[in-house]
Amino acid sequence: MSVLRLGSRGSTLALVQAESVAAALGGAEVVAVKTADGEAGDKARFVRGVERAILDREVELGVHSAKDVPAELPDGLALVGVPGREDPTDAFIGDAGSLEELAEGARVGTASLRRGSQLLALRPDLELLELRGNVDTRLAKLADGGYDGVVLASAGLARLGRLDEVSFRFELERMTPAPGQGCLALEARDDDGETAAAAGRVTDRSALTELTAERAAVRALEASCDTPVGICARHEGDDLVLVGYAGLPDGSIWVRDRVAGDPEQPAALGESLAERMLAAGAREILERAEAMA
Repeated sequence: MSVLRLGSRGSTLALVQAESVAAALGGAEVVAVKTADGEAGDKARFVRGVERAILDREVELGVHSAKDVPAELPDGLALVGVPGREDPTDAFIGDAGSLEELAEGARVGTASLRRGSQLLALRPDLELLELRGNVDTRLAKLADGGYDGVVLASAGLARLGRLDEVSFRFELERMTPAPGQGCLALEARDDDGETAAAAGRVTDRSALTELTAERAAVRALEASCDTPVGICARHEGDDLVLVGYAGLPDGSIWVRDRVAGDPEQPAALGESLAERMLAAGAREILERAEAMA
């Protein structure tokens, strides 16, 4: 095979991620692909342009932030690899050592329904302000004084070398991350065995297991980008532990749960978590959340 072409969004973080995969593969060409059209809240738009490039054979392998990849893939495509995972937690950047230290009515920037719901579930007094743009843009807006703090993924800050700006990281069961947060997902045509084999060589088994459990839970919950849902799996000793959150955007009603089980059965564990959450009212909560979006 000639040198693999890796498709990526053109943002700084996306290109850093793609270059890390290229290095792990022992050399590959990174191709910046234009993001597809879509609404601001439509995370899937971040992957559609790359998926089109794969199907059009402009690139062989797509490199995505796994949290942006919808539960159902387009016909002809498959996830073929998951490199080692970064820390999946969310991080707070601002002048506070904990959420409790923030002043009443503090202004916190986020564009995430999931983060907003959980912040308000913990601190209903907070004023949430929309914050969009790449990591550098968001941190620049914080520095300009429009916010008392912002919440971002620890993984993105780590990959950009900006972890020193983190004030504190949220515990997984206080701010449950987005499914796939901290993971990269490698996507290829489902008939391209050679590319799949190359992706398999850079796949981390633990990360793949965790992502499999998280995506199974999302599918069973029938969650979308318009629903405040957090799902995160981590290996703890001999168990795979999976935590989940579903709530209304204003944090007034929510469901949390936690399951532990056999890491050799990640999809079944994800489905088990979803079943428990649905039995506790998650379906009704998510339907109301979609209607409010």
